[in-house]
Amino acid sequence: MRWQGGRESENVEDRRGGGGFGGFSRGGGLGGIPIGRGGLGIGGVVVVLLLGLVFGVDPSVILSGGDPGYEQQQTRGNPRQAPRSGAEDELKRFVSVVLADTEDTWHGLFQGIGRTYQDPTLVLFSGAVDSACGMAQAAVGPFYCPADRKLYIDLSFYRDLRERFRAPGDFAQAYVVAHEVGHHVQTLLGISQKVREAQRGAGQGEANALSVRLELQADCFAGLWANAAQRRGVLEPGDVEEALTAASAIGDDRLQRQARGTVTPDSFTHGSSDQRVRWFRQGLSSGELRACDTFAADRL
Repeated sequence: MRWQGGRESENVEDRRGGGGFGGFSRGGGLGGIPIGRGGLGIGGVVVVLLLGLVFGVDPSVILSGGDPGYEQQQTRGNPRQAPRSGAEDELKRFVSVVLADTEDTWHGLFQGIGRTYQDPTLVLFSGAVDSACGMAQAAVGPFYCPADRKLYIDLSFYRDLRERFRAPGDFAQAYVVAHEVGHHVQTLLGISQKVREAQRGAGQGEANALSVRLELQADCFAGLWANAAQRRGVLEPGDVEEALTAASAIGDDRLQRQARGTVTPDSFTHGSSDQRVRWFRQGLSSGELRACDTFAADRL
């Protein structure tokens, strides 16, 4: 991916080194965001599935730092900031450039439908972070919180993506950011709110099915950004394959098989590996918003 020298977004908030305890709570608990239904990101489903299925862990405990009703108070004293390596600073610049590129893409796409795109903020943290959706540990991975319209990522997740899930490459990392931005787009368009409302009156199976369509649409939106990046000459040979490998690595079927050796499609919340790859490709090949209507699709 040709990102060096690209514009860095000004919408990056660096909270690394503070342990996530800088400032006041922006809302108690999870802010009403259903676990694994748009409130969690790519890394979140990994941990929720693996811990939930294997160890029986309540996901709300993971998110809230051990107490689902816990509200973070103001920090006592000044946390010591850990020294950062040159690689970490380089990674910060990288995600800042990727975020800026998504901004350029979505401003243009929204203009095409007569809307104004509002940039999200990307929060970098280490260990734990306080968001409007509650306290989150690094274990949940990257996530988007619609209550404050911010993306959250502990950059150490990229090591797991490379080593644990065997999805290396800078464009695989960019896909992670683009997917979470996709959830922001869904919030701006009112899609996420409609899904959450529908889930409240639905059974578990139907709620899961709606979650899958929401997540696959975010994958398709990531593909829309990749389409625009390709046309701008940002992509290099092999970049698309890196993104597809990442999408496949975090499919529900693959994660369930790794966790317990069996697959239960009715419990999917993010879609199978094949589905995630298919919808990323859909956005990549079409470059059009209307092509990402997973809710009208007969086949996912």
